Amino acid sequence: MSRLFGLIGYPLSHSLSRDFFLDKFAKEGVKDADYQLLPLQSIEELPALLRQHPNLVGLNVTSPYKQSIIPYLQKLSPEAAEIGSVNTVKVQWGDGDMKLTGYNTDYIGFKESIQPLLNKECKQALILGTGGAASAVAYSQLTLQILSSHQLIVNATPVGMQGVGGELSFPYELLSSNHILYDLIYAPAETEFLRQGRLRGCVTKNGLEMLYLQADASWRIWNE
Repeated sequence: MSRLFGLIGYPLSHSLSRDFFLDKFAKEGVKDADYQLLPLQSIEELPALLRQHPNLVGLNVTSPYKQSIIPYLQKLSPEAAEIGSVNTVKVQWGDGDMKLTGYNTDYIGFKESIQPLLNKECKQALILGTGGAASAVAYSQLTLQILSSHQLIVNATPVGMQGVGGELSFPYELLSSNHILYDLIYAPAETEFLRQGRLRGCVTKNGLEMLYLQADASWRIWNE
């Protein structure tokens, strides 16, 4: 029986994770593995999912379960515990018992992806959102003084994502070419947040490279 890996979250119609891993398996000659999208309408469905797939050895976790999955885990990596968010789960079986260990590889993907964009003047980041490790920000309170001291602005909300839609309430008129706009969303490739930044001369980047980097980090964890 092939080892099964998968992604849980809801919805998953926009996800590129399965395509990424199947392509990776093909390129690297991995013949004993499969990767499936496993949508859960509620995190309470996780135990039943695990029982249905005894060959499941690794999970990626996406919105909205990166925090709510934690009570279902037996162990957390130090990084996941500090961040308070899990996007990778290693499933280990032994003597009929199952052990779930949670990790966070999002921070690895983000760090490696954002590093080439930064310069020595970029000392503070403004994070829009409340999920995962994001800090809550009241958009209506963003002033020119705040934005002038925060060159890097990260959208960690799902607003603008394919299937979610909506627009951030953001004072785009206060942006300048000194700003770097990074959106964790990768579908669509250019959100309205990034488009508005590009029109004002900002450096912009979506979350596609971060997706690939965190997925590679997950693969290393599953195969340790």
